[in-house]
Amino acid sequence: MEIDHGTLVAFAKSFGLFYLMIFFAVVLVYACWPSNRDRFDRAKKSILNDEDGPCR
Repeated sequence: MEIDHGTLVAFAKSFGLFYLMIFFAVVLVYACWPSNRDRFDRAKKSILNDEDGPCR
């Protein structure tokens, strides 16, 4: 079986699309998971708590 360039490109585009869709779904589930809420709230507030003055 010989694979031509067009077939390879179509497979790569399809695989890349499904890979990115799955990756997006995993990141979305991780970000919205209830047990991660405290971690994200601490990160949201920590940038304001650790500032002593203007950046040097």
